[in-house]
Amino acid sequence: MHRILKIVAAVIGVLGIIFLVRIISAGDDVIKSGEEAGLVDPMAYTAYAILIAVVAAVVFFIFRNIMINPSGLKNTLIGVGAFALVLIVSYVVSGGDTRAYKLQDGIATEGQSQMVGAGLTAFYILLAVAAVSMIFSGVKKILSK
Repeated sequence: MHRILKIVAAVIGVLGIIFLVRIISAGDDVIKSGEEAGLVDPMAYTAYAILIAVVAAVVFFIFRNIMINPSGLKNTLIGVGAFALVLIVSYVVSGGDTRAYKLQDGIATEGQSQMVGAGLTAFYILLAVAAVSMIFSGVKKILSK
């Protein structure tokens, strides 16, 4: 299985390099004008296929591990609940901005502004938690020696 995955990864890497070289050789002006959408589309579809395959593999292995080890379900639910709590707190804390922001489709609503603020707040909270946990882990490792 490992050998097959290495071969698949190598093929995908080579395809990505080929598509990238074709896009770069076409130039920015040609792509911006939309004349060479045939160059960008294959790379985008490859990226979509890889994303779908990775998400499917992750979901499959999550459910497989839960079936094999039901005691791990508790830890999984705690992690999902903590993530949901961070998202809820971020949404409540971030208020909608009443200023008008121009979008391609018109003007951003207050709800859209609040969702963007919630996403940024959640990112900052998760960044802080990750930094603190890495520092704590490093200090604990140093002190245990």
